[in-house]
Amino acid sequence: MTEARVALDHFLIGELTTPVDSRLSALVTHILGPARPLGVLFYGSGLRKFDPDGLFDFYVVLENLSDWPGSPLAKLGNRVLPPNVFYAEHENDGQVLRAKVAVLTLSQFRAGVTPRSDDTTLWARFCQPVRLVWVRDPQAADAILSVIRTCVTTAAGWAARLEKGAHLPEQWWEALFRQTYRAELRVERSGRGSVIMHGQEARYAALTRLAWQNAHLDFDEMGESLAPRLTNAQRLRAARRWKHMASRGRWKNIARLVKAAFTFRNGAAIWHGK
Repeated sequence: MTEARVALDHFLIGELTTPVDSRLSALVTHILGPARPLGVLFYGSGLRKFDPDGLFDFYVVLENLSDWPGSPLAKLGNRVLPPNVFYAEHENDGQVLRAKVAVLTLSQFRAGVTPRSDDTTLWARFCQPVRLVWVRDPQAADAILSVIRTCVTTAAGWAARLEKGAHLPEQWWEALFRQTYRAELRVERSGRGSVIMHGQEARYAALTRLAWQNAHLDFDEMGESLAPRLTNAQRLRAARRWKHMASRGRWKNIARLVKAAFTFRNGAAIWHGK
């Protein structure tokens, strides 16, 4: 294991294991019921700022699709075009917390975050801060850490290839998030990348260096700015690849919207008879 990988893992483990509000732990326990997936990841705006009236985002990572309840149609949808998404809520001390929960297998997660994936949906989310709020065992924790590491490395690699010149670390990521929002047909207000970065500049500054080192991508430091050493040919190949990815990604996200009309449901009610 390289020194860069050890350093990156240490950084990510610190993030993944940072405690969350106990009310969220109760919500996750309610969502899972008797299910024992590999793990549950918490991410998104609710992580950046806890809002009890907001909608919290979770990903449930399974070993097998059969480990989660659902109709044959829902399971087929998750096999063909993951993830399936459902709504859940739980009352705790008189306060109702609401969640959007996505479900997919570890193998689907792995396939969706490599640099050769045709979809930005997963790695663009999980290169951002994330918490492992429930995990089955140490082996599951290691497997999920490996996927998160790939998310960060993939994202940082694309950031380096889609822009030119020398920029502050947060500027590389802001440019990347602009590209991923367009690729996913997400309707977001102008400057969304800056919102994601706000207060996290030190995090992304450290992460950029660690991820590029882990990917064996050389770069120069010019004061606080970073400049990856890439040839014009490498950038042109990346631009062509990205155009192909963005086109396929838009169609995938349209298909997910159609699929959601048939599979979106309060999955927690399956366990609790509601």
